[in-house]
Amino acid sequence: MTKAILAADIGGTNSRFAHFEINPHKTLTLIKTEWLPTAGAESFPQLLDQLRRSTFTLQLGQADIAIIGAAGPVEDESYCAPPYIPWDIDLTADLGSNSFQRSVLIDDFVAQAYACRSPVGKAARRILDGPVLARQTVGVLGAGTALGKAILIPIAGANFLALPSEGGHATFPFISQREFSFQEFYREKSGLQQITGNLVVSGKGLRYIHWFLTGEELEAKEVSAGFTAESETLAWAARFYGRICRDFALEAVTRGGLYIAGGVAANNPELLTHENFRAEFLDSPTMGKLLAEIPVFLIENQDSGLWGAAFHGQQILDEK
Repeated sequence: MTKAILAADIGGTNSRFAHFEINPHKTLTLIKTEWLPTAGAESFPQLLDQLRRSTFTLQLGQADIAIIGAAGPVEDESYCAPPYIPWDIDLTADLGSNSFQRSVLIDDFVAQAYACRSPVGKAARRILDGPVLARQTVGVLGAGTALGKAILIPIAGANFLALPSEGGHATFPFISQREFSFQEFYREKSGLQQITGNLVVSGKGLRYIHWFLTGEELEAKEVSAGFTAESETLAWAARFYGRICRDFALEAVTRGGLYIAGGVAANNPELLTHENFRAEFLDSPTMGKLLAEIPVFLIENQDSGLWGAAFHGQQILDEK
């Protein structure tokens, strides 16, 4: 019997939805996607109203299960108040005509972690070589509006369990006098005292790095459009991204591979292919050998969170 999954990825900039089907042979197939601007809705129910009025092919109540990823910490698989969205998501509330048969709310990077075991994860671009060790911890992180992180661990049978993280809100580790100057510049211009990973490797970070180095106050897209091999902004951003990845790979011992998702890297892969990324990722006086054995991948498909949500939904449905 064919089953339908509604997958959603509610981000600070875009809210993505997808209709997936599972055939009797348990093959997961993407039927339709729909992207809506998150800021275009004043509430989660209103966002669902917009989806219902769109060209989306699945009526919300017809899905066997809805898996919704949200950019923030999730409570009881049903509630989230995302820090970069001005409204909350509450699946226990009365959603009226937008109600689901069955629904589960997860962290958006939990969805990205599950995506590593979906077709989009298998198609990921290899950035740094190393053996992918089966049944070992997988790490996934990525920057867009903010920085997300999660890990994926193998559990009994062939299943996997993804664990969330809010590590993007941790203070970024600056390490040189010039970097300290950048930190003070960021504090002065932004009015913020804690400069976190969210602020450094996101699109906002590109803007501030370029502003500090050149005096030009540009939007992130304008900054990345000017990337060249000689760009100092690119060199700094690549080094910072490599540092974030290295520290996370060490924290989680990601022998199953480190996967990078998110719009910043997908739209600017030169951040990861730049020599500064590789040099910074491998730079450890004690764990250089371990880091050299960890493969790093770029998930270029920006619907990866939807695939991960659907993968998780399929695992849940298979438990019956």
